[in-house]
Amino acid sequence: MTDESRHAASPGDFRARLRGLTQTLTFRIVAVSSIWAIVALIVIATIITALFRQVSHRGFETVLSAHLFNLIASVNANEDGWISGSPNLGDLRFSEPLSGWYWSVEPVSEGLTNTLRSSSLAGFDPPEADEKAGFDSNFRRQYLTEGPRGEQIEVLEAEVVLGQGDRIVRFRVMGNRSELEDEIASFNRRLLAYLSMFGVGMIIINVAALLLALKPLNNIRAALSNIRAGTAERLAGSFPAEIAPLAEETNALIESNRRIIERSRKQVGNLAHSLKTPLAVIMNEGRAMADQRGELIGHQAEAMQKQIDHYLQRARAAAQRSTLSVRTDVNETVQRLARVFGKLARDKDLSVNLPDRAVFFAGEKEDLEEILGNLLENAAKWANSSIVVSLTPVGVKRDDRAFFQLSVEDDGPGIPKDQAKQALKRGRRLDETKQGSGLGLNIVADLVEEYGGQLTLAKSPLGGLRAVVELRIA
Repeated sequence: MTDESRHAASPGDFRARLRGLTQTLTFRIVAVSSIWAIVALIVIATIITALFRQVSHRGFETVLSAHLFNLIASVNANEDGWISGSPNLGDLRFSEPLSGWYWSVEPVSEGLTNTLRSSSLAGFDPPEADEKAGFDSNFRRQYLTEGPRGEQIEVLEAEVVLGQGDRIVRFRVMGNRSELEDEIASFNRRLLAYLSMFGVGMIIINVAALLLALKPLNNIRAALSNIRAGTAERLAGSFPAEIAPLAEETNALIESNRRIIERSRKQVGNLAHSLKTPLAVIMNEGRAMADQRGELIGHQAEAMQKQIDHYLQRARAAAQRSTLSVRTDVNETVQRLARVFGKLARDKDLSVNLPDRAVFFAGEKEDLEEILGNLLENAAKWANSSIVVSLTPVGVKRDDRAFFQLSVEDDGPGIPKDQAKQALKRGRRLDETKQGSGLGLNIVADLVEEYGGQLTLAKSPLGGLRAVVELRIA
């Protein structure tokens, strides 16, 4: 496993991606719409189940009441107090043994004999009456009890005066309440399944509609990525009326930025051109004086020339950071400069390690050449025999941006750790016996800083200095 794959699979990277996902407009809209859909479906399910339960109970009680009236109308008591009748309630469940639907007619007052029961009781005694339940104004009461098979039974009971002498008979019709509750539970399960399927379908449709509506924004993001990568110069394509003004303003901003950068480049070029001739004249005059003062003037003029070149480089790099479409092939640049320095430093063994895939620098080719050229020049100055140049893409490193590492190392004396910062200061030379102005590493540090990168000086495995530059990948 490579360092890049280990980094991509790290928990921190996963949390960062998850945090980035939760901050997207798509996630927020989908989350809000999904939560609203779930809440709405829960409310709808609650209302429907409550209404269905209410209607079912009301219908159940209506059926019991109708059977009770039919039962009362079918029973009589003669003068001797004998209770008789052939009730037919029109429901086969009263004939099915232990069906949970029963009726009974029982004497309450003295002087009455005989008890009538439905054939569904099949020899079982009916449940005991709940004496705690009170009668209403119609001398009826309703309560729950347990049936012969353990089922929950709802009883509708009435006490009626039959015949003469105020003889009271108790009529009871019993319905299977467990059966009703099972039907209600089955309805609730089916309702939950249907509403769940509807909710999932509604969320899928919302996501699809949202992705379709936000597709123009994704197209703009892809177009901006192409501009940043240098493969396009403006936002191109057909956009909806709501997005088209944004695309037009973005194109106008890009064009304005391009004009500003071009104007800055021209001004930088004019400045360099205007100073070039006066400095050349001063340097020639200094050489013509052929004395110590002339030598001093020539050295100072040369130093001014290097200072001007350095700050012009920084100005160009700072301006270039504001552009969107600049990229440089790092592999090709490294190979070209390595060939040049290989010819200039024939006594040094220069080796180059490049990755298989191409790496592109988000900046000007001239600036990358300036950075690598100064590092190679410094390495060639101090190396005993070997110089190694390595290019490594390190992937996402900070601020969600991908960087690459360009390292130049040698087998020279190196730089002590406590003097590494001193070596980056302008004009600082740790060894006065070597030729140079002491500006090389400082120029590299300034250019790298302008591009938002890093320069690190460390000890090389070869024994000398290892200079590592991190720059952003286009």
